[in-house]
Amino acid sequence: MLALRLTRAAHPAVQLRRLLVAGASAGTGFLLLSSLGYALHHPEAPDAAALHLAWCAVPLAATVHLALAVARTDPGTRPRPGLSAVGLGPARLMAVSALTTALSCTLGSLLALLVFLHLRGDLRGLPFDGAAADFLAADLPLPAPAALTLLALLPATATATVALALRPRDPRPVSRGPRVSGRFGAFGGTPARETFGAYGRFGARSGGRSGRKATAGAEGRPGRHPAGGGGAATTAVLTENGANAPEPPVPDAVPSAPDPARTPVGLPWGIALVTAGLAAQAYAGRPATVPAPAPAPAPAVLLGWLLTGTGLVLAAPGLVHLCGLLLQCTRPGALRLLAGRVLMTEAGRIGRPLGVVCAVACAGYAMTVLHHGPASAFGPLSAVGALVVAGSAVTTLLTAAVEARQCRAGTTAALLRLGAPATVLRGAAALRAAALLALFGPLTLGIAALSALPLAR
Repeated sequence: MLALRLTRAAHPAVQLRRLLVAGASAGTGFLLLSSLGYALHHPEAPDAAALHLAWCAVPLAATVHLALAVARTDPGTRPRPGLSAVGLGPARLMAVSALTTALSCTLGSLLALLVFLHLRGDLRGLPFDGAAADFLAADLPLPAPAALTLLALLPATATATVALALRPRDPRPVSRGPRVSGRFGAFGGTPARETFGAYGRFGARSGGRSGRKATAGAEGRPGRHPAGGGGAATTAVLTENGANAPEPPVPDAVPSAPDPARTPVGLPWGIALVTAGLAAQAYAGRPATVPAPAPAPAPAVLLGWLLTGTGLVLAAPGLVHLCGLLLQCTRPGALRLLAGRVLMTEAGRIGRPLGVVCAVACAGYAMTVLHHGPASAFGPLSAVGALVVAGSAVTTLLTAAVEARQCRAGTTAALLRLGAPATVLRGAAALRAAALLALFGPLTLGIAALSALPLAR
């Protein structure tokens, strides 16, 4: 009920993002049901049906990525201090985010089912003069368990991903020292050494007279210390130092700003994967030496695309961080310093969505070259899949930009209070966009051309 109230009372921009998630879910659900229709209409080709179903993994991953980005930017479910007092702790907010994601994805799946049944003619005749009856198996009964299983795949995956990514974490740093062996083999966390004969002194572990005398004698001698862990003097010292004070309550989990000085570590691995992917595609598209050339092996091409896309996603945060560093070199002014610092701070947040957009652009360019080649023309299902993947990638990038703007809202407000003009902030935003475009534009075009080169032969 709380998830429904938050969904209904959200800002129009938040509702628009949720509707985009529902639209992407509808497209992905329609592709899954279309693969079921192809399998029903072509029972003699199980390999082709499995390939159609495997291609649906790409729009499925893109939709789940979009749902996670929208859940992160939902202002109604963001952790804030003081919400635990009214019963809205981090775990409850995570559950609300997961339920909101499940509602959006379920709405999209139901819309996909309605469109699929309408095109099959199960609701009111065959539309478009039966043009979609071939790949939707309109003349065969639709198995309800299989259809419901495919439709439930996306909401379940998106909900589990959001719940796992937004699970509550302890904001306190975990500091675990080395475990040391204490008295009589007991494990303890204090590596303080004990003096010889500490257990031989009568009453050293009790607060008695002998223990106090032994402690006083040990304190009075130079180089001698009282036995740790017992005695009234030791207890008083520990209490005075705050060692026995109760632990402070754990505050609500508030997302902390990333450290700008921390360099992303995925740049070398991303470059290595991109190089390996391009090498695999070049190997797949090499000219044959036999008189009758065989077509390029499709598994090697797909493996090359997968390695190249993964490498771009891993290398993008490091490239954004490098772009911020380049903006600040050679005696920067206030504008370049502000733009570069923000890029370094937000490298991990906007880098991966930007890498996904670059990977989708490279794959789209390669598919365009393949379309103009000897391959068969793409059908409407390919257009739906391309629209879902490209739209989800671009929307995820824009949503990540909104999340970054929300996270630095306090810094922006502080700059405005200090007297910084709004034109400087807008100029820094434009400079960041221009720097990213200048770096990632030629890089994407070059990798796309190299990826499409084996397909053009």
